[in-house]
Amino acid sequence: MAALPKAKEIVSSNPVVVFSKSYCPFCVDVKKLLTKLGANYKVIELDSQSDGGEIQSALAEWTGQRTVPNVFIGGNHIGGCDDTTALHNQGKLVSLLTSAGALAAATST
Repeated sequence: MAALPKAKEIVSSNPVVVFSKSYCPFCVDVKKLLTKLGANYKVIELDSQSDGGEIQSALAEWTGQRTVPNVFIGGNHIGGCDDTTALHNQGKLVSLLTSAGALAAATST
């Protein structure tokens, strides 16, 4: 499968996708944040994929972002670590994750 259609298929079939590299500290930070929030997300470690370089190039072509992490929520490109952290700091990340179906809706007690 060509890299761009493959990337789009992964994004469209998962509520949250993090295109990552296992050794990248910014990727680790985003994955830790999503895990802490209890989000259901899919990680694609580009450095352990045989076509990881092609996927990264396809993502750059698609989103204009060459760097990792490259985060998608609900099929929408969010950006990288700074963008994801900024959304969290603004109180917007949880609602995005919830509307994408990646978090169980919070219940008030």
